Amino acid sequence: MKISEEFPSQYLKASDLGGREIRVTMGRVEREEIGQDKKLVLYFKGKEKGMVLNKTNANTIGDHYGDDTDDWYEQPLILFAIKTEYQGKPVDGLRCRVPTAKDNREAQPRRDDPITTGRQTGGISDTQLNDDVPF
Repeated sequence: MKISEEFPSQYLKASDLGGREIRVTMGRVEREEIGQDKKLVLYFKGKEKGMVLNKTNANTIGDHYGDDTDDWYEQPLILFAIKTEYQGKPVDGLRCRVPTAKDNREAQPRRDDPITTGRQTGGISDTQLNDDVPF
Protein backbone atom coordinates (compact mmCIF):
# COMPACT_ATOMS: atom_id res chain seq x y z
CA MET A 1 0.00 0.00 0.00
CA LYS A 2 1.32 3.44 -0.92
CA ILE A 3 0.78 6.33 1.47
CA SER A 4 0.70 8.74 -1.46
CA GLU A 5 -2.38 6.88 -2.76
CA GLU A 6 -4.08 6.93 0.64
CA PHE A 7 -3.55 10.67 1.11
CA PRO A 8 -3.48 12.15 -2.38
CA SER A 9 -2.50 15.78 -2.82
CA GLN A 10 -4.84 18.13 -4.62
CA TYR A 11 -1.76 19.85 -6.06
CA LEU A 12 0.69 18.56 -8.63
CA LYS A 13 3.96 17.07 -7.35
CA ALA A 14 7.14 16.16 -9.21
CA SER A 15 6.41 12.46 -8.66
CA ASP A 16 3.10 12.83 -10.56
CA LEU A 17 5.08 13.29 -13.76
CA GLY A 18 6.64 9.83 -13.56
CA GLY A 19 10.05 11.11 -14.69
CA ARG A 20 8.68 12.44 -17.98
CA GLU A 21 8.28 15.86 -19.54
CA ILE A 22 4.56 16.52 -19.92
CA ARG A 23 3.02 18.95 -22.40
CA VAL A 24 -0.07 20.69 -21.01
CA THR A 25 -2.33 23.57 -21.94
CA MET A 26 -2.76 26.26 -19.32
CA GLY A 27 -6.22 26.98 -18.00
CA ARG A 28 -7.02 29.31 -15.14
CA VAL A 29 -4.88 30.78 -12.38
CA GLU A 30 -6.41 31.06 -8.90
CA ARG A 31 -5.11 32.57 -5.67
CA GLU A 32 -5.65 29.91 -2.98
CA GLU A 33 -4.92 29.63 0.70
CA ILE A 34 -2.20 27.05 1.23
CA GLY A 35 -1.20 26.73 4.84
CA GLN A 36 -1.14 30.26 6.18
CA ASP A 37 -0.22 31.84 2.85
CA LYS A 38 -2.11 32.75 -0.30
CA LYS A 39 -0.40 31.38 -3.37
CA LEU A 40 -1.07 31.28 -7.10
CA VAL A 41 -2.19 27.92 -8.45
CA LEU A 42 -2.10 27.21 -12.18
CA TYR A 43 -4.69 24.74 -13.46
CA PHE A 44 -4.44 22.94 -16.78
CA LYS A 45 -7.13 22.13 -19.30
CA GLY A 46 -8.38 18.58 -18.88
CA LYS A 47 -6.41 17.99 -15.64
CA GLU A 48 -7.62 17.85 -12.06
CA LYS A 49 -4.53 18.92 -10.13
CA GLY A 50 -3.15 22.42 -10.16
CA MET A 51 0.48 23.45 -9.87
CA VAL A 52 1.36 25.79 -7.02
CA LEU A 53 3.44 28.49 -8.66
CA ASN A 54 6.70 29.54 -7.11
CA LYS A 55 8.49 32.68 -8.24
CA THR A 56 10.79 30.79 -10.64
CA ASN A 57 7.94 29.11 -12.52
CA ALA A 58 5.71 32.21 -12.51
CA ASN A 59 8.57 34.28 -13.97
CA THR A 60 9.33 31.62 -16.60
CA ILE A 61 5.74 31.74 -17.80
CA GLY A 62 5.42 35.51 -17.44
CA ASP A 63 8.61 36.19 -19.39
CA HIS A 64 7.12 34.48 -22.42
CA TYR A 65 3.35 34.93 -22.14
CA GLY A 66 3.17 38.24 -20.28
CA ASP A 67 2.64 39.57 -16.78
CA ASP A 68 -1.17 39.18 -16.83
CA THR A 69 -2.19 35.60 -15.98
CA ASP A 70 -5.34 36.03 -18.12
CA ASP A 71 -3.02 36.01 -21.15
CA TRP A 72 -1.75 32.54 -20.21
CA TYR A 73 -5.08 30.84 -20.95
CA GLU A 74 -4.84 28.11 -23.61
CA GLN A 75 -1.08 28.58 -23.99
CA PRO A 76 1.17 25.48 -24.09
CA LEU A 77 3.64 24.60 -21.39
CA ILE A 78 5.99 21.71 -20.67
CA LEU A 79 6.31 20.44 -17.11
CA PHE A 80 9.29 18.48 -15.80
CA ALA A 81 10.89 17.48 -12.51
CA ILE A 82 14.30 18.54 -11.23
CA LYS A 83 16.42 18.06 -8.13
CA THR A 84 16.49 21.28 -6.16
CA GLU A 85 17.08 22.45 -2.62
CA TYR A 86 14.40 23.42 -0.10
CA GLN A 87 15.35 24.56 3.40
CA GLY A 88 18.86 23.22 2.84
CA LYS A 89 17.71 19.72 1.82
CA PRO A 90 17.58 18.12 -1.65
CA VAL A 91 14.04 17.63 -2.92
CA ASP A 92 12.27 16.89 -6.18
CA GLY A 93 10.80 20.06 -7.62
CA LEU A 94 8.54 21.00 -10.49
CA ARG A 95 9.68 23.29 -13.24
CA CYS A 96 8.08 24.46 -16.44
CA ARG A 97 9.27 25.75 -19.75
CA VAL A 98 7.71 27.15 -22.86
CA PRO A 99 7.76 24.70 -25.78
CA THR A 100 10.52 25.26 -28.30
CA ALA A 101 10.16 24.99 -32.07
CA LYS A 102 11.53 21.43 -31.78
CA ASP A 103 8.88 20.53 -29.18
CA ASN A 104 6.18 21.94 -31.44
CA ARG A 105 7.41 19.95 -34.45
CA GLU A 106 7.45 16.75 -32.40
CA ALA A 107 3.94 17.42 -31.10
CA GLN A 108 2.43 17.90 -34.56
CA PRO A 109 0.76 14.86 -36.14
CA ARG A 110 2.87 13.64 -39.02
CA ARG A 111 1.64 12.28 -42.31
CA ASP A 112 2.65 8.80 -41.18
CA ASP A 113 0.94 9.29 -37.79
CA PRO A 114 -0.67 6.01 -36.63
CA ILE A 115 -3.92 7.85 -35.87
CA THR A 116 -4.21 8.77 -39.54
CA THR A 117 -2.64 5.74 -41.21
CA GLY A 118 -2.71 2.98 -38.60
CA ARG A 119 1.10 2.55 -38.87
CA GLN A 120 3.38 2.87 -35.86
CA THR A 121 6.00 5.61 -35.94
CA GLY A 122 8.53 7.09 -33.58
CA GLY A 123 6.75 10.46 -33.39
CA ILE A 124 4.59 11.50 -30.45
CA SER A 125 1.55 13.65 -31.06
CA ASP A 126 0.25 16.31 -28.66
CA THR A 127 -2.77 14.12 -27.94
CA GLN A 128 -0.58 11.17 -26.99
CA LEU A 129 1.49 13.35 -24.66
CA ASN A 130 -1.63 14.30 -22.67
CA ASP A 131 -3.55 11.00 -22.74
CA ASP A 132 -1.92 9.11 -19.87
CA VAL A 133 -0.97 11.93 -17.53
CA PRO A 134 -2.19 10.78 -14.10
CA PHE A 135 -3.16 14.19 -12.78
